[in-house]
Amino acid sequence: MIAAIFSLTTLGLILGWLLGLAARYLKVDGNPLAERVVELLPGSQCGQCGYPGCTPAAEAIASGSAPVTICPPGGRALAEELAGVLGVSVDLSGVADKAPAIAHIHENLCIGCCKCFKRCPTDAIMGANNMIHSVFADACTGCELCFDVCPTECIEMRPVTPTLQTWYWAKPSALAPGSC
Repeated sequence: MIAAIFSLTTLGLILGWLLGLAARYLKVDGNPLAERVVELLPGSQCGQCGYPGCTPAAEAIASGSAPVTICPPGGRALAEELAGVLGVSVDLSGVADKAPAIAHIHENLCIGCCKCFKRCPTDAIMGANNMIHSVFADACTGCELCFDVCPTECIEMRPVTPTLQTWYWAKPSALAPGSC
């Protein structure tokens, strides 16, 4: 019994050490530009761009096979920032400029069908089958996937209310000359 435990422990340590060496010396370096684009994308893995997640979308944007306006949840601000990072010009006429929003479920209309629960990429919706659902606001990215599949239209996209984490100082409007 002691010999079996000793041999399995030794085997585990040796294989772990070999895996650590392999990870260090056989590492494949990725595209640093794609990694920068991944950092800018929302990371909700919603799939609205046509790619299965933000990493494949970032690789396509960095390689130039996808436009910088591909991310609907990111909106105009993300497209402008991606264009600045990639050094490309972008036509923002087709990009909607909408304020950040989070989902809110009206409890009196929710039937507990779980369609929204299954579509949420960030698990921001809490509930169970045939029970009322609610949204965990800190996890909601505003991708509107739950909004599109709700059969009772009980989900409403509400603007983000300012908290200590989301508040920002708005830019002052440009003053006309001589108005001070």
